[in-house]
Amino acid sequence: MIAGVIFDLGGVVIDWDPMHLYRKLFGDEAEARDFLARICTLEWNGRQDAGRPLAEATAELVARHPQWQREIEAYYGRWIEMIGGPVPGTGEILRELKAAGVRLFALSNWSAETFPRIAGRFEELSLFEQVVLSGNHGCIKPQARFFAVALEKFALPADRLVLVDDSPGNVAGAAAAGLKALLFRDAGQLRRDLRALGLPLGA
Repeated sequence: MIAGVIFDLGGVVIDWDPMHLYRKLFGDEAEARDFLARICTLEWNGRQDAGRPLAEATAELVARHPQWQREIEAYYGRWIEMIGGPVPGTGEILRELKAAGVRLFALSNWSAETFPRIAGRFEELSLFEQVVLSGNHGCIKPQARFFAVALEKFALPADRLVLVDDSPGNVAGAAAAGLKALLFRDAGQLRRDLRALGLPLGA
């Protein structure tokens, strides 16, 4: 029997997308995407999610690409503009699960420096029993160490937990750690997938 559901945050509960900011900075979709693919990459951001200080990361990248100083400094300086709002439909699923007594947890690759900027902005975050951030533990999904940290904190066996994530790599890592794992596409599909596992959700 499933006792709890673990939710990723960015892309599953909260719409986080650097393009929300960089469309404004560049005014051109292709240029913005090119900048994020070459300069402020997801891999670079991942190091901050794993605990690297934002100021250190920013200074190092500006030193390597001084011609992009304004755009690089905006990444964390205007980070809040990357937040688009709640992901449609996920909040309703969270509320239904909580009302039915299903335990809710969050496990997210997220900088401990940026998370406080949104912690009080979303009602959905208050529904979680625990929120475990990679930035507080020096490791990220899909590393086995981060799943081990989560399982210890949640104090439930892996086979009684389901992880929901929008990254195929993270889903594979969770499965390797013994969790049931679902790839998030949209709230409608998630509802169907959770119902198929026997969780108490309306159609």
